[in-house]
Amino acid sequence: MKGSELLRVIVAQVCLHATMAGMRLATPLLALQQGYSAAAVGLLIALFALTQVFLALPAGRFADRHGLKRPLWLSVIAASGGAGLALIFPVFPVMCIAALLTGGATGATVIALQRHVGRSATDPTQLKRVFSWLAIAPAAANFVGPFLAGMLIDHAGRAPADLLAFRICFAVMAFLPLLCWLLARGAHEPPRVAPVPGAAPTRAWDLLREPMFRRLLFVNWLQSSSWDVHAFVLPVLGHDRGISASVIGSILGAFAIAAAVIRIVLPLIASRASERSVILSSTVVTAAVFAIYPLLNSPWTMGICSVVLGFALGAVQPMVMSMLHQITPHARHGEALGLRLMTINASSVAMPMLFGSLGALIGIAGVFWVVGGVLALGAKATWGLKL
Repeated sequence: MKGSELLRVIVAQVCLHATMAGMRLATPLLALQQGYSAAAVGLLIALFALTQVFLALPAGRFADRHGLKRPLWLSVIAASGGAGLALIFPVFPVMCIAALLTGGATGATVIALQRHVGRSATDPTQLKRVFSWLAIAPAAANFVGPFLAGMLIDHAGRAPADLLAFRICFAVMAFLPLLCWLLARGAHEPPRVAPVPGAAPTRAWDLLREPMFRRLLFVNWLQSSSWDVHAFVLPVLGHDRGISASVIGSILGAFAIAAAVIRIVLPLIASRASERSVILSSTVVTAAVFAIYPLLNSPWTMGICSVVLGFALGAVQPMVMSMLHQITPHARHGEALGLRLMTINASSVAMPMLFGSLGALIGIAGVFWVVGGVLALGAKATWGLKL
């Protein structure tokens, strides 16, 4: 894949993902302004991830059958339509529909673009490089979307955060997916892999019968859960230590920056490090950081741990994506990506509830140690990853 085409694909994903991220900031703020409860706002935020859980597998199969462009323009229509509905009817039920549409569109776009980029790579080294670059897109979108939405809400209307400001925000969010389509529509698609004539119909769950795919999915789940536990438990741990909200936010911000930085560096070392070595190193480092984290009281030392953890966990996704494309049949890359996305999103919904219950039983420090112990045990599964 040419560098210019990869850049267009990355920016295209940023545009569509930023729509979802911006709507995820704007719609809860408008709902609170309209007098809805915190519980209603929590439901609204959850809807952004809900469709990604249920649509991931169908979206993967659709991408396998139709390639990049048809899934992409359908996602663009859904994302623009969702934000446009909120623009025309800025009421809570319509904002819930907008959350479902923009969230589902983002998930489908991620699968289609990841499949396209993976199939366009010519060798394992290039796979690691392109997925390292592509992994920067969600981090960039999660900054661009909320920042743009916040600026529009505060400054675009006749008064800060009036209804006109929210409408202008929704209009801009509806426009961003159109940029996505303009950027990606010229992408060159590799030849599609035709199904074997007379072959029995396949199901996505059949992929789980492959030992290496199961192992890779388990390892990816371990890393994703570690990301979730850090985001969920660190604010509670910081509060227990008497650390201010702004400092806790800075510690989490340092984690996000480190995760983005390592993905910029990874393409430079892609030819020197195997996927397994990077994932195994990440697992060991993450387990060690989780063992140390609860013993720290200083914001500075917690910040250093957060940066180290960001480097470790940020390196994993590109390596997992590279391995997934190498161990999965070409005609089923979309299904495999959908199954992975469904697993990760379902875990992100369930894990915070589990962490909260576990923290109430054994304390917040205990949650770090339990997850660190599970990671240490999971290092054996990482060692068994082979291509």
